[in-house]
Amino acid sequence: MSQLNQPPFSSEEPVALDPAVVASVHVPPPARRVRPDIDTPWDILDLFVFFIFALGMLYLLTNLLAGIAVARFGVPLMEIEHFSATNAGFVVLRQFIWFACLLIYLYALVRRRSAQPFWSTIGWRGLRLSSWTPAANAFLLLFCGAALGVAADIASLFYNTEKRLPIQDLFESPHGVAYLMVFGILIAPLAEETVFRGYVYPVLARKFGIVAGVGFTGILFGLVHVPQLRGGFGQIATLVCVGVALTAVRAASRSVFASYLVHLGYNTFLFSGFLLQLDAVRHLRS
Repeated sequence: MSQLNQPPFSSEEPVALDPAVVASVHVPPPARRVRPDIDTPWDILDLFVFFIFALGMLYLLTNLLAGIAVARFGVPLMEIEHFSATNAGFVVLRQFIWFACLLIYLYALVRRRSAQPFWSTIGWRGLRLSSWTPAANAFLLLFCGAALGVAADIASLFYNTEKRLPIQDLFESPHGVAYLMVFGILIAPLAEETVFRGYVYPVLARKFGIVAGVGFTGILFGLVHVPQLRGGFGQIATLVCVGVALTAVRAASRSVFASYLVHLGYNTFLFSGFLLQLDAVRHLRS
C-alpha cells in the first residue's frame, strides 16, 4: 500500500533525459519587437502595388488633361508635350488631382486593413519632442525646415548647371508663380509626407532597418522630382539629402506631423526667397 502512495519519480532518483530527444525539441526564437510607429497593416507587396497604381494614374491623368487642353483650349497637338511640361496651371492641376487619387487610395487601403483612425494609422501623431509646449515644438520644427532651406541654397552655389532645367519654365508667368507657391506650401508637404513618410517609410524600415529605411525613402523622394530637375544632378542630389533629413525627423520623432512641419518650413523659405528675388529683379528693371 505504501508503494502505491509513492510519487512515480523519486527526488532521490533523477530522470535522465535522452540528448537526442532534447535536441529534437524546436524552441522558436523570440519574435523581434517592431516599433509601434512602423508597425503598419501593409507590407512590401502593398508598396509595390501602390507604386504601379501611382505611375499608372499619373500617365492616365497626363494624357486625359492633355486631351482636354487640345480639344477645349486649342493647344496645338504638336505642342502638347511641351505645354504639359512647362505650363504651370497644367502641372499644378495634374499634381493636385494625382495627389488626391493617391490619398483616396491610401485611405481605402488603411480603412480596409485597420479599424483605427486613418491619420494616426498612417503616422500623423502628436509632437512629443521635449517638455516644451506643442506650439514651441512646432515653431522649432518650422525653423529647422527654414534652416534646411538655407543649407540647400548654400549647396546650390556649388552647382555648375548650364542646362536649363524643366522646372524653370514653370516660373515664367506671374500666374504660374502663384499656382506653384500655393501648391508648394499648402498641398505638396501634406501629400508628400503622407505618402513617403507615412506609407513608404514604415515598410522599408521594417524590411531593411531604420537607418536603411531612412536612406531608401530619401532616395525615392529625390527620384520622384527627377522629371522637373532633369539634367540638374546637383539639385537632385540636394533633394535626396532633403528627403533623408525629413525621413530622419520622422524616424526620430515617430510622427509624420513632425516631418510635415519641417517640410512646410523648407518650402515656405524657398518660395519666399524666390519671391524676394523676383521683386529685386523688378526693381532693377524699373
